Amino acid sequence: MRAPTRRRSLVREIGVPPGVDLAAVARRVSYVGSPEHKDTPSFAGQPKPRADASICDANLAGKQIEITKWLKNAIQEGRVSAYWEGEFPRYVWHKVAEVVYQARLVNRELGQYKGFPLNDDEWPHGI
Repeated sequence: MRAPTRRRSLVREIGVPPGVDLAAVARRVSYVGSPEHKDTPSFAGQPKPRADASICDANLAGKQIEITKWLKNAIQEGRVSAYWEGEFPRYVWHKVAEVVYQARLVNRELGQYKGFPLNDDEWPHGI
């Protein structure tokens, strides 16, 4: 969900910079989550949902290892944004059934991500 005060829209463009070893990048990333996208306690801590944030499925609350595997798989398969911060893509996308999740880099030194579901009209082309 787009924040109401955002002045520019997010660029959801898939792309990989030349010479990047996606398998090597995938080995270094992890999913840490965020209480801003939760309405139940989870590995990310006690819920603190933002009014403008999409809420993750409560069934994912205890599945940090599985979600990290989704993240690694999406990177290896190139479902990453054309915009990178340091050695990691700013955004990564993964589709489960009819839901597309967007992971966003929250720690560019450690390669840590949080994630949340997107509305249908927010999906990047090619997903």
